[in-house]
Amino acid sequence: MACLALALQPAKGSDILLQTREWFPPARALIALSAFRQTRLSFASGKQSDSSAAPPPSDDLDSSLGDDPLAASSGQVLVGVESKYRVVYRLVNGIYVLGITTADRDADGQANNVFECINIVNQAVSVIVAACRGVDVTPEKLHRKYPEIYMALDIVLRGVGAVRLAYILSSIHGDGIAKMVHHAIDAEGRIRGADSWAGVAEAMATERCATLEAFSSSRFELPPETLAAGDEVAAATAPVPEEQPKDQQKPAEEAPEEKDPFAASEALNKPPEEALVGGFKKSKDAAGASDPASALAGLEVTSLPPAAATKSTFIGVEGFEGDYGGIEFSKDEASLSEAFEGFDNSFGGGLDASEFLTTTKKTPKDPDAAVIQLLTSGQPKTAGPVENGKDLPLENQLVTRTEMLGPEMHISEEISAEFRESLLARVGLHGIVYLKTLPPKRQGDKETEFSFRFETSPGVKRVAMQVSRVSSLGNGMFHVRTPSAEEPIPLLKFSLQPRFTPIPLRVRLVKRHTGTLLSLMIQYASNPGLPTPLSNVTFILKLPIDPTLLTVSPKAVLSREERELRWHVPDIPLKGPAGRLRARMPVDQDAGDGSEMEVVGVVKFSGEGLSTLSGVSLKPITEGSSDFYLVHNRYASGNYLCN
Repeated sequence: MACLALALQPAKGSDILLQTREWFPPARALIALSAFRQTRLSFASGKQSDSSAAPPPSDDLDSSLGDDPLAASSGQVLVGVESKYRVVYRLVNGIYVLGITTADRDADGQANNVFECINIVNQAVSVIVAACRGVDVTPEKLHRKYPEIYMALDIVLRGVGAVRLAYILSSIHGDGIAKMVHHAIDAEGRIRGADSWAGVAEAMATERCATLEAFSSSRFELPPETLAAGDEVAAATAPVPEEQPKDQQKPAEEAPEEKDPFAASEALNKPPEEALVGGFKKSKDAAGASDPASALAGLEVTSLPPAAATKSTFIGVEGFEGDYGGIEFSKDEASLSEAFEGFDNSFGGGLDASEFLTTTKKTPKDPDAAVIQLLTSGQPKTAGPVENGKDLPLENQLVTRTEMLGPEMHISEEISAEFRESLLARVGLHGIVYLKTLPPKRQGDKETEFSFRFETSPGVKRVAMQVSRVSSLGNGMFHVRTPSAEEPIPLLKFSLQPRFTPIPLRVRLVKRHTGTLLSLMIQYASNPGLPTPLSNVTFILKLPIDPTLLTVSPKAVLSREERELRWHVPDIPLKGPAGRLRARMPVDQDAGDGSEMEVVGVVKFSGEGLSTLSGVSLKPITEGSSDFYLVHNRYASGNYLCN
């Protein structure tokens, strides 16, 4: 690696020009230039970096040193602290021509060729001397010929020969920049005696392209005699198919017609009676039609297992006595309560509602005062929905038909958490801001464009936007411009810091392994700070084995293929004692063996409302604006585990 960059630096003033290789960052070249300037200034003031503790020299000594100790016609100096560079310089009438290269070895470990860098610096000096028409080089003259100097130094930095350099120097003042760059190669070739592209090589390339085009457009036809001879050879060599009797010959199947995959079904054109009865076979025998046995002969009814199959079987082998098989739903919870004795009071305080927030008791109101207030107010009975002066029917009141009035926005959040015993091991929440535009059928080619405000909470860690559709206006304001689409479009994504992430549901998994009996319990408690109670919550317990005998409370669904037990809780109140889900089963491993059986619990829930778990919100830029409409925000569980 010979020379990495070329630069022009006046003795006084800012740098004039910097030209670098493609792989060398300009920032590093600027660091090297700044270090070279500081070295010159430190030498000029008489303060060396390695003798900073020495007393300052006298004024007579400064005057004897001169303005710049690096005022020699040429030289080289090492600059930099962490990344060292070798700067080869030449001084031309107050202008330093600098060549920057590595200090001693390049990235491949090979010794650096400093003489090649010196040669490039000398060629750069020839360029600026030719541009200024002499050695009287000044910044004003360099600025007048800046484009020509810039292009010439770019060519010199990549390496040129003496012939091409002479052509460049002669064309700086005469020909244009394009001729200087492109025609220098042809000039070098002509001087060396090589053929130019405009001569033989260009003619040969044109002839080759014309030949390829002629062969690609030509067509060949075989004579009829050749085609007839080929048919005779094919008929003689083809195998003769065996003829089948006429009785065994099957009629050729007609080629199926191509049907439109989006065409409506033919069953829509049939009357309702035929569509319902068409699946039954009609019997021509009138006597058989009245016989119910013959009418139901074609129906297959799956027979139910006997009642004994659902019961457990007693095994009397010594060491394995007990009932095996079947599923039992225990109504008497005494046996399961004994297995988890001491864990009935919300984990001994582990899942108390006060751990989520400090609740204040409300003073109950006097019911008599409420009745008196209702009587004195004299409010009439609330009327039902009315349309055109008539009461709406019941089915129209139950089913709400909504139609989009404009673009709709909502926030979808996903929370993940992992509990170990009653402690929260890790938690994370990330959300996405969605935009649902009007359907393309209604919107047409018109784009959806408006601005909105995204108000964040103190716990928001990072916000990323889709730059192809959203642009930031600053101060939490964003501008949207996007074509309409059928599906919701994600606009912003954000994440929440763990210490600010709210926990909607605390869960604890308790395991007791006594002998060959494994007892499991999941305790859960809701966060009283939620806007609405959690509903339709599913608890999944990953079992270590496929149980032969299982006792659960309350009722659960067992999947033997996936080895999991599912409880469905329709509603979890915000306040109250912790809920409990229990199961017990015999296992093959004994508790005294020391082996640990891994059991994992998974929770799945979702909800929606006007507020969000993270506390962020969407608002229009101006109050009362109807550029977009806010719909219910949604949140759901991601990886919600307990082990």
